[in-house]
Amino acid sequence: MKTLLTTLALVGALAPAPAAAQDANYGLESRAAIGAHHICSGLWVVGRVTRRTADEIIAQDIAPFRDFSWDKSFAYTVDDAKKTVTVRGPGIPARMARFNGDQGCTIMPRGKTELHYQPIAVSRNLPDAATTAWPMGDMNATAPPNAGVEAALDWGFAQKEHNTRAIVVVHHGKIAGERYAPGWTKDTPQISWSAGKSITAALVGIIVQRGQVKVDDYAPIKEWHQSKEDPRGQIRVRDLLRMSSGLDFANLGLNGPDSFTKDNKHMRIYFDGLNVFEHAVNQPQEIAPNTRYRYRNSDPLTLGRIVKEAVEARGENYLLFPQRALFDKIGARNFVLETDAWGNFIMTGFDYGAARDWARFGMLHLQDGLWQGQRILPDDWLEFISTPAPADTNKGYGGLWWLNRGGQWKGVPEDAIRASGHMGQYTMVIPSRDAVVVRLGPSPRGSDGYFSEIVSRVLTALPR
Repeated sequence: MKTLLTTLALVGALAPAPAAAQDANYGLESRAAIGAHHICSGLWVVGRVTRRTADEIIAQDIAPFRDFSWDKSFAYTVDDAKKTVTVRGPGIPARMARFNGDQGCTIMPRGKTELHYQPIAVSRNLPDAATTAWPMGDMNATAPPNAGVEAALDWGFAQKEHNTRAIVVVHHGKIAGERYAPGWTKDTPQISWSAGKSITAALVGIIVQRGQVKVDDYAPIKEWHQSKEDPRGQIRVRDLLRMSSGLDFANLGLNGPDSFTKDNKHMRIYFDGLNVFEHAVNQPQEIAPNTRYRYRNSDPLTLGRIVKEAVEARGENYLLFPQRALFDKIGARNFVLETDAWGNFIMTGFDYGAARDWARFGMLHLQDGLWQGQRILPDDWLEFISTPAPADTNKGYGGLWWLNRGGQWKGVPEDAIRASGHMGQYTMVIPSRDAVVVRLGPSPRGSDGYFSEIVSRVLTALPR
């Protein structure tokens, strides 16, 4: 593995600048931080299956994409012993990401090297996948070849500008088609970005199934109920699931002048080394709940804290909970959910999953929350998450899942739902066709129509 060593002279030249200069260069520092994260996760999360050098990760996953704004002035250092990556740039503090085993990589707060929690190993309580029947394992997973599906995958991979690394098609419970880019495998955990919000929805569904919370409850966030005058006390769990809380949590995107600024509350969780749960719940109310749908990370992060407190109230380990309560149940072995420095899952973006495991996750929802006779999600959960949020006039968003109720995805049935992540990370569930389609890889903007075309071609090839 290549390490770029900096000389003493370079280190001196890149020493932290005065506070005013640091504030002026906050954007450059933020870009260094997210770059450190991506190199770290590329080396030790993705890299446990698909190994690449840091230079290759920069060239393939960071530098080509304007959203990450990798600067030519950056220098990086990889410490293999401590499993850290540090990125430096002129006039900014060095920013570090560290690998924490099964909790993946964490962007450390500025100037800090120690975590505020103790990472743990997350064992997979599952038998050998190679000798276990699909879907709990990988044995006998595939259906007979379908020439039409293969042609659809040919087309998908031929669109080189989309950088597709995995496509998996499941039909009637079997893999009807599967394709990977060279070096990428069925077991490679790939960054899934906001597709992880749909995992948060499933974890909420599990605590609802346990009877610990109801979707009609006022959100049990203690900060919101200390005063009867606090308008946040009127936010219900269902409002959070539907991105309709009304919290003041500006989403300024990642492609404009305000992208890497402190005003971009929605995006700061990806580059600022924050306690993401505290950042979410301590924002003021901006508009009344359930009056407007707005895509904001505050809502799923708040749900994440509700899940954490519910799990710990039962004396369970929060870091183990997703694997034990969800992934072990469906045979998923390759999910890695990353945390902030306080041990809170950042399932609004820093979550990694292998294509077959995302297919299993889709199958769980295709089967209405049942898995081999065991109910994992409530019996009305699929109906809830696939019902348009009342405040979404486009009928395109449900319960932390994207919807096609307004017919936005051309050639795709209207009952389709989709876990969606930045740069084209998709798991689509199509109940009317008993199908799941997964696509992973860092696609530039505009991947929505591309994926819909893949799905349309696949569905044309599948028998009804």
